[in-house]
Amino acid sequence: MTDAALCAAARHGDKRAIARLVSAFEDPRPQAAPRRAAILAALADRPIGRVVGLTGAPGVGKSTLVGALAGALLAAGERNVAVVAVDPSSPLTGGALLGDRTRVRFAGDDPRLYFRSQASGAIAGGVARATHQVCRLLTRLFATVIVETVGVGQGEIEIVRIADTTWLVVQPHGGDAIQFLKAGVMEVPDGFVISKGDLGSAAGATAATLTAALRLGTAARPVIVTSAVTGVGVAELAAAIAAGPRGRLVDREPYLFERWVADEYGQAGLRRLAAAAPSTAAYLAAHGGLDGAQLAFGAAEACRDRVPDPA
Repeated sequence: MTDAALCAAARHGDKRAIARLVSAFEDPRPQAAPRRAAILAALADRPIGRVVGLTGAPGVGKSTLVGALAGALLAAGERNVAVVAVDPSSPLTGGALLGDRTRVRFAGDDPRLYFRSQASGAIAGGVARATHQVCRLLTRLFATVIVETVGVGQGEIEIVRIADTTWLVVQPHGGDAIQFLKAGVMEVPDGFVISKGDLGSAAGATAATLTAALRLGTAARPVIVTSAVTGVGVAELAAAIAAGPRGRLVDREPYLFERWVADEYGQAGLRRLAAAAPSTAAYLAAHGGLDGAQLAFGAAEACRDRVPDPA
């Protein structure tokens, strides 16, 4: 099936077609850039959806919450919802359990819902190497794309470079006010979710503690108590997400291009990028956007590698 046919089928929610297109966006090679550009051009008439990041430590209930949240977003009027779930990779084998596929539960086989697992690989920050690229595609096909990060610690906040809004999920007894304040990840979310609200007073106490800690900061941010078991707070969270911004992914492409250069060519590549244009944004503009820039930079690097060192 041609990419044009895949795009046509994906427009109508064909999950196999969507999966094949996603695979094209997970291809890290510069040679794949023209194909990605052509696919996005074929979907250019589609409105750009929002990217929502859900992050938090392992075991706080992110995956269970995602399943309930996706249904609540549809009930609130969203056209369709995609979920990208990042699972940890083994440092020994490189494989991943992809356990979120079993934990995220959708209500029936709803064609408006799509799920994709990604292995984190060796990438730090809570997302996978191809998460940004896949979101570029899925935001052309879905009104909301939820990215559930791999369980993160205090410094893994890469999701904020991708998402329009980021929500940090914590569980009851997640720490005192000082513990909340010293966590670097606490400084960047747009809102906070207390999971497992069915635990009652423990969830309320944690919400009060977190709210008190946030008063010491510079910007007020919402704290929502939820329970995927009882449904408490899930509709409120869905409404807050639906009222949030969308379309910021394009604005962040200079940073994401720099990250790609660093991943592929290291610090030497970043120095050559800095020498090639007055800014990364200017380099992208000169080459027609992210895909053209990747193709051009990859070609320049390949040409440089072929030139023998002077005797």
